[in-house]
Amino acid sequence: MAEDRVTGNPPSGTVSTELSTRRTGMSFQRTRLSADRTLMSVIRTSLSLIGFGFTIFQFFDKLRQAEVFTRAHAPRNFGIALVSLGIALLVLGIFYHIGFMIGLRKERQRMTSEGLIHGESVFPPSMTLITAVLLLLIGMAAIVSMIFRLGPF
Repeated sequence: MAEDRVTGNPPSGTVSTELSTRRTGMSFQRTRLSADRTLMSVIRTSLSLIGFGFTIFQFFDKLRQAEVFTRAHAPRNFGIALVSLGIALLVLGIFYHIGFMIGLRKERQRMTSEGLIHGESVFPPSMTLITAVLLLLIGMAAIVSMIFRLGPF
């Protein structure tokens, strides 16, 4: 199959799908990065809830220890509720991200096996997901510390 010397295009009547195949392959990378950005938003919101809830809890706990307040159950419960909400949001975000990425990988493998796209680019594990799991562990340690008054927090 000879190319036109002037344009470099295949002769008329021949359809080249190479460019669209590469663009479709790159769209998987863009979609993956978009999913990571969504998880980063969940991490940011969860971190704010966990941090704010823990701060409220610690602040009023120190006031209670200094005997400024004799009973400060409402702020303690509010702090625990915020940390719990942050943890729940993070768990939902992690499960959504994992489910989405599994579906994306399956679709990519299917399209690669059918020859619709090139599967040459790497599809590494998500560093954002690893960060989310680490934050989840820290949040769990914080809530255990708040409820049972244990641990380093």
